Amino acid sequence: MTTLDCARDWEDGVYHIKERLAPRVISISKVCWEDGVYHIKERLAPRISSIGKGLLYEMLRSAKSKDSKSAWKVLIMDKLTVKIMSYACKMADITEEGVSLVEDIYKRRQPLPSMDAIYFIQPTKENVVMFLSDMAGKSPLYRKAFVFFSSPIAKESVNHIKRDSSVLSRIGALREMNLEFFAIDSQGFITDNERALEELYGDEEGSRKGDLCLNVMANRIATVFASLREFPLVRYRAAKSLDPTTMTTFRDLIPTKLAAGVWNFLTKYKSTLPHFPQTETCELLIVDRSVDQISPIIHEWTYDAMCHDLLNMDGNKYVHEVPGKAGGPPEKKDVLLEDHDPIWLELRHAHIADASERLHEKMTNFVSKNKAAQMHQGSRDSGQLSTRDLQKMVQALPQYSEQIEKLSLHVDIAGKLNRIIRESSLKEIGQLEQDLVFGDAGTKDLINFLRVHQDVTRESKLRLLMIYAAVHPEKFESDKLSKLLELARLPQDDMNAVYNMRLLEGSTDNKKSSLGTFSLKFDVHKKKHAARKDRTDQAATWQLSRFYPMIEELVEKLSKGELPKNDYPCMNDPSPTFHGTSQSASVQANQVPTPHSMRSRRTATWARPRNSDDGYSSDSVLRHASSDFRKMGQRIFVFIVGGATRSELRACHKLSTKLKREVVLGSSSIDDPPQFITKLKLLTADELSLDDLEI
Repeated sequence: MTTLDCARDWEDGVYHIKERLAPRVISISKVCWEDGVYHIKERLAPRISSIGKGLLYEMLRSAKSKDSKSAWKVLIMDKLTVKIMSYACKMADITEEGVSLVEDIYKRRQPLPSMDAIYFIQPTKENVVMFLSDMAGKSPLYRKAFVFFSSPIAKESVNHIKRDSSVLSRIGALREMNLEFFAIDSQGFITDNERALEELYGDEEGSRKGDLCLNVMANRIATVFASLREFPLVRYRAAKSLDPTTMTTFRDLIPTKLAAGVWNFLTKYKSTLPHFPQTETCELLIVDRSVDQISPIIHEWTYDAMCHDLLNMDGNKYVHEVPGKAGGPPEKKDVLLEDHDPIWLELRHAHIADASERLHEKMTNFVSKNKAAQMHQGSRDSGQLSTRDLQKMVQALPQYSEQIEKLSLHVDIAGKLNRIIRESSLKEIGQLEQDLVFGDAGTKDLINFLRVHQDVTRESKLRLLMIYAAVHPEKFESDKLSKLLELARLPQDDMNAVYNMRLLEGSTDNKKSSLGTFSLKFDVHKKKHAARKDRTDQAATWQLSRFYPMIEELVEKLSKGELPKNDYPCMNDPSPTFHGTSQSASVQANQVPTPHSMRSRRTATWARPRNSDDGYSSDSVLRHASSDFRKMGQRIFVFIVGGATRSELRACHKLSTKLKREVVLGSSSIDDPPQFITKLKLLTADELSLDDLEI
C-alpha cells in the first residue's frame, strides 16, 4: 500500500506531498474491549475474507488525530467503493469507528466545516475533480480530508492535487489501499464483472467493451495480490491452435489476454509497492467457462448450493417466517446465511441428506439435555419438534434464545428444501443429470424421461437439455433438436440458452474456419459420451454426490506439477527458488526470509472457541473445519472468467484440506443456475473471427 501523506513542509511557496514507505498491512483477527476502548489484535497474512475489514479499520483509524476537534467523521464513497465496503463490513462496524454520516461523492452534500471527512474512492479523474471541488477555496465542505484510493492513482492526478495549495493544507492522508475485490468467502472473491459473459462472449466480441472488461478485471485481480502481499506464478488456459488454418477468436484468447493484463499490473506493483515480494510466493491459474460448462447448470446437492438454487435468496439473505406473537399471523424476518452462524459454517458444504440428519441430531441432543425443552416437547409421539415448538422454547428458555433461533432457522430451511426435492421430482432429475454426465444415460433415456415426467418444471427440462448438449453436441446437427424441443415443449428463448453454450466452448485442434457446427466436448479422447470420469479415489457416501467440478481435477494436477504446460503455459518463468508442487517444498520455500509468502500465523476468526455445553454448539466441528493454515504450503489461486459456482467454491475448501495448501477461488461473479441461464439467454449465437488480433 503506497502512502502519500501530506507533509507540512513549505518549499518554493507551496506545500509538497512527501512520499514515505507504507506501513505493514494489518488484518483483524480479534477486536476486543480493554480499558474502555477497542483494541486490534494483529496477525500477518490474512485470509481473503478478513482483508477488507482489516483495511477498513486501518483506513478509519488512521483518520483519528490528536488535534481533531470532532470525534465523528463523514465517509464519502463512489458507487464501486460503497459495494466494496458493504461486502467487507456492516454499517454498525463503520459507526463504531466514529463515522456518523455516509455520503455519495456525486450527490450534493451539506457543508460540515467542523468535521473531518474520509474519502474512499476510485482514482478516476472525475473523482479527483470532485474531491478538489469539495476541499478547495475559502469555504471547504470539511475541516480536513483523509483520502484513500481503491487502486493506484496516476501521477498526473497526484500532480493535479499538488497544484492546489489550498487543498494541500487540508489533506490528512493520501493513500492507495489496493482494494477493488469483493470477498464472498474465507477462500473466495469476485471482481464484480456481472456482465462479463455478455461483454466477452456476446455478439460484439473483440470490441472495445471486451478489452475494457478484461482490463478492469485484471486490475481488480491484481489488487488481491497487492493486499495479500503475494506474487504469483501466472498460468492460463491457452488457445488450442494458433496456426493460419485455424479460426482464432477473441473468446479463444480471453484467458491469455487476462493473464497478460494481470501480469502487467503485478510487474508495476513489483517495482513500486513497498514490501511486495520479488519472486513467486504462490500460483495463479486463469481459466474460463470453456473448461466446464456443466457445473453452472447441474443440480448441486449440498446445503449451500441448494439454498441459493431453490429458495430465491437475495444474495445471502433468506426470508425466515416465524410464528407471530400471541398467536398472531406469521412474521417475516430477514437473516443472513454467513460465517457468523456456526451451524451454517458446519453444514454449508454437507450433502442435503447429511445436513438434515445432523440437524435432527442437534435438535434431539438439545431436547435430551434440557428438562424445560422436554416439557415443551410434551407427549409428542413422533419425538419431532416443529418450528413453532422451537419458538415457544425461546420464550421459556431465554438463556438459549440465540441457539434455538438458529436451530429453528436451519430446521425450517432444510424442511423447505426437502419438500421442494420431493414435490419437484428432483431426485429423478438429478439422477438423470449425473447419468448423462458420466455416460450412463443417452438420448433414449432423456426422451423416455420427458415423456413420462411431463409435469417437470420448465427450468428442469432446460437444464437437462443443456447438459445433454454439453455431452452430445452431434445430436443437434440434424432434426434431433426440433424433436427434443417439441417433446420438452420449451419456448424458443429457452432454447437460445442451449444454442449459446457454443459461445463458451474452447477451441480444439480440429476447429477449422470452415466449420459451421459447434462442439462442446470436454475430452476428445473419451470413447463414450461422457463429460466426467468417476474418481477412483473417492467413494460416494450419499446419493447424487458423484459429480465434481473440473477445477477440482485441474487444481490437483497443478499442485502435483502434472498440468500440461502446452495447454496451460506460464506467463512468467518461475524463479529457481520457487517450489509450488508439494507441501514440503512449499513450506521449505516459506522459510526463506526474503522473499516470502506471508501465510503463516493466521487462524480464521470464526474458529475461535465458544464455550457451550447445551448440546447445540457447532464449535467442535469448526475447530477442525478451519484447517491449520500455519502448516500449509503456498497458496493456489484459480480464477474463472464468466462466473463461478457454489460447487467450485466447495471444491476449493475440500482441496485445501486434501492438498495442505490454501486454495482460493476467484471469478468475475458467483452465479447460481438460474442467474447463469439468464445470462446465457442474453448472448447471441453468431461466431465472429478476428484474424489480426494482437495480445
